[in-house]
Amino acid sequence: MTKTPDILCIGSVLWDVIGRAASHMRVGSDVPGRITRLPGGVAMNIAMTLRRFGMIPALLTTVGRDAEGEELMGEAVRMGMICDYMYRSEDLPTDVYMAIEGANGLVAAIADAHSLEAAGEKILRPLADGRLGSAETPFAGLVALDGNLTEELLQVIARSPLFAATDLRVAPASPGKAERLLALIDHPSATLYVNLEEAGLLCQTAFESSADAAAALIKRGAHRVLVTDGGKFASEGTAGDIITQTPPAVMVTRVTGAGDTFMAAHIASEAQGMDRAASLTRALNAAATYVSGETPL
Repeated sequence: MTKTPDILCIGSVLWDVIGRAASHMRVGSDVPGRITRLPGGVAMNIAMTLRRFGMIPALLTTVGRDAEGEELMGEAVRMGMICDYMYRSEDLPTDVYMAIEGANGLVAAIADAHSLEAAGEKILRPLADGRLGSAETPFAGLVALDGNLTEELLQVIARSPLFAATDLRVAPASPGKAERLLALIDHPSATLYVNLEEAGLLCQTAFESSADAAAALIKRGAHRVLVTDGGKFASEGTAGDIITQTPPAVMVTRVTGAGDTFMAAHIASEAQGMDRAASLTRALNAAATYVSGETPL
């Protein structure tokens, strides 16, 4: 019998292929390092961190029926995620993300999420056909939504009755896709998780601080926002009420997935009854531990 999920994670579930080097890199660099292949994608990264905090996520995504997809689904099941609601296509291959990281941070990355984009609204069928909800009795619970979805699908979600009762938590997949979230910026139950650059893209300006960015996003109509700025101040706010904290100082050894870890830790903290300040602190600590190379708990 399928377990009842604590949260739905909607978006990219794929393989992360990450090359990391201890030296600074530039265009054309050819240096020694390590290459890893791990389950990834925004929805998967969030789900993996939620599992470490004791929550049971269900994945709404597409994974191919190729060898890569079978292996990826096996890993998700092994980690305790609910995979019954995945859309499995015979024709669409399993997506993949490839990145290069040096001592100076992310050098370059390519996200091949074409299958997720091609699947479109098919990944939302369990929310409409009665398995997780319907238009008449929409799913009432936490939903983590990934900006890898197409702008058209995000616009559908923004006005869909299927999401009318959700506690919607939204993150862009990358700065390059941040503007897709404009479709959801004024959603009445959406919490946006963005970094300073992404906040600037949404507001078409540059910000000096996370607090300024949070205030501007709220002025634009956002219900609630969390804005991070690497190792600098992070802010969480609603209209007229913004709190700001400084993350712990750590040696950065990896960056891919840090924002997803922050978001998941914050969601889990609030789901477990922690207040705003404590939830922000715990999320910042989890992200700092992650980028230092350890496993956040």
